Amino acid sequence: MQSIPVDTARLGVLRCANAPEVKFSNSETQEVKKDRDGNPVYTVAVTVRPDGRRISVIEIAVSGEPKGLEAGQVVKVTGLTAFVWSMGDRQGISFRADAITPAHGAAAHGKSGDA
Repeated sequence: MQSIPVDTARLGVLRCANAPEVKFSNSETQEVKKDRDGNPVYTVAVTVRPDGRRISVIEIAVSGEPKGLEAGQVVKVTGLTAFVWSMGDRQGISFRADAITPAHGAAAHGKSGDA
């Protein structure tokens, strides 16, 4: 699987769309997905709005529970990487980050129309 580094500066304002959710490796048994070091993997939906285009939502996986994130809050995403995948006739792009943290000094709910 090829990893592609993503320049978050080109994604515009990044906002947390929902609180972090634990990712399951098996939804039937509710088994929590773990990274190589045994840490639980969480997903965070983040809105992006590059260059004034339409808002998109991407789900980003991150190891360990991100702290202090609330819906609508501007966030900083560190080490964002995209992975192209395919399984049978399905294909897509997954995102993973080293960390997702609140962006300090940014208003949680702006009225500027940004993402």
